[in-house]
Amino acid sequence: MNHALRAELLATAQTMHHDGLAPGTSGNVSARTPGGMLITPSGVPYDALALSDFCELDARGELLGPRRLPPSSEWRLHLGVYAARPEVAAIVHTHSRFATTLSCLRRDLPAVHYMIAVAGGPNVRCARYATYGTAELASAALEAMQGRLACLLANHGLVAVGGKLAAALRVAREIELVAEEYLRALQVGQPVILPDEEIARVLEKFADYGPRPPRR
Repeated sequence: MNHALRAELLATAQTMHHDGLAPGTSGNVSARTPGGMLITPSGVPYDALALSDFCELDARGELLGPRRLPPSSEWRLHLGVYAARPEVAAIVHTHSRFATTLSCLRRDLPAVHYMIAVAGGPNVRCARYATYGTAELASAALEAMQGRLACLLANHGLVAVGGKLAAALRVAREIELVAEEYLRALQVGQPVILPDEEIARVLEKFADYGPRPPRR
């Protein structure tokens, strides 16, 4: 049943919801499996989710196991990312307030703060608009996410990816915060954008950030 992975998905989905990144039943979370993925079901409140509610799909999008609930309407987006990005093992899709507001303006998120580097570069691009749940949306997201760990979906929300669920959620949280800072700064004046060279330096520093294993 992939019990441990389902438990991690449940914790991630509920954290995302409680953090305000996925109000109501919006957004979705998935994790790669050897044959496909596990993804949140469609339309189930996060606090009501059970481990057995997560839908397992193969690489073609076929449901595996007993059919209980339909998968998230964005399953094509998730499978498309996994097919194109072998390094990605987890995806978080949010309708967080500030990232979604920026996506409604159809603007890229620039480097107003150095923490944008968690997404892998000097900006987070806004993908072209496509109807939710379609293969066209998956294609648009992949295009906007080239060289990045996140993108905005026009008039829709945010997609963040990572090598594990905690990493994908961290990217979503940080980009939502940078989007808030950008939109608030625009209310006062024109924010100063950090140059690409500075973000490249930050990315180098990030490689050595955090606890280190003890020397032997």
